[in-house]
Amino acid sequence: MINEPTLRKANRLDQNRYRPTIPVDEDRPAAAIRLPEEGNDGYRALREVVQHNSTWIKPLQHEIARVIVGQQHLVDRLLVALLTNGHVLLEGVPGLAKTLSLKTLASCVELDFKRLQFTPDMLPADIVGTMIYSPQTGDFRTKHGPIFSNLILADEINRAPAKVQSALLEAMQEHQVTIGEETYLLPNPFLVLATQNPLEQEGTYPLPEAQIDRFMMKVVITYPTRTEERSILDAMATTEPTVSVRPVVSAEQILQARHVVNAIHIDEKIRNYIVDLVLATRPPVAASLDLNGYIQNGASPRATINLCLAARATAFLNGRHFVTPQDVKSVALDVLRHRVTVSYEAEAENVTSEDIIRKILDTLPVP
Repeated sequence: MINEPTLRKANRLDQNRYRPTIPVDEDRPAAAIRLPEEGNDGYRALREVVQHNSTWIKPLQHEIARVIVGQQHLVDRLLVALLTNGHVLLEGVPGLAKTLSLKTLASCVELDFKRLQFTPDMLPADIVGTMIYSPQTGDFRTKHGPIFSNLILADEINRAPAKVQSALLEAMQEHQVTIGEETYLLPNPFLVLATQNPLEQEGTYPLPEAQIDRFMMKVVITYPTRTEERSILDAMATTEPTVSVRPVVSAEQILQARHVVNAIHIDEKIRNYIVDLVLATRPPVAASLDLNGYIQNGASPRATINLCLAARATAFLNGRHFVTPQDVKSVALDVLRHRVTVSYEAEAENVTSEDIIRKILDTLPVP
């Protein structure tokens, strides 16, 4: 992830190029804040709206940092997903605070949190719920499953069979589930963090490419640094850890922030840059970048949409009302790595999807 000093420098350099003269809000829902439509008044109004609605970002990050040592990249991506109504697929070895991160976020935002441990003998009803017969009344009543929560941790999702994975992924896509003859809406906001253990492959059911595309981002987390490891030791090496957090933002503020994110300006050149990035993963553009033969399947149109949303959310997290190219590049790897499938030739040469995406980012001209 790009460090903060570099990001601030890039933002200052691009500030005059990508600031809007009037706010671009064609994607704004009807419930969003109304912004003035003319000249400098509209520009100032958009900036003030973003600054006003992002005041909770720093307190939230500070509160999470009281519990989570390091893993800033993971926390930022969770906030991006929360602001854009997306979901995150997380890959990392056990013990890197995946469960703790999501549980801490739920406590800071006053949201319901449920953890699902996926196993080979799970059934779809264990997630979405089922109909239960009542002998006293002779009727069936609906029993909601744990999916009816705001934040869901799907731990080791690749250990459950395909029918269970499909039940969860359908709820993620449609934000509703059907039990019997009734359809029930899921709570809003709704975020799924699914984890995969990269160490073991025996007894697992890998997610199909068509299903994995439903995740907005795939985040790969690594071990903490020595300094972070020492801080973890000092804080957690006890039988009764006392670190706790307090709520600093409400669900209503999150939903309002989503409307503001939709109003953040993206210059036409940056929109074209996003499209060029995605097209570079598909033939024939990939062939012009010397990637022909390495890519089996390119990124879908979902990648284009999610790159735009993630870039807007990144600008919002940094208190800006406009998107810079660095915002796009900083989220491109997480948005694209699970959508680009490499060929057998690439695997034979130890070329991964991340290598391909980095080459695309380094080769394509930045607006």
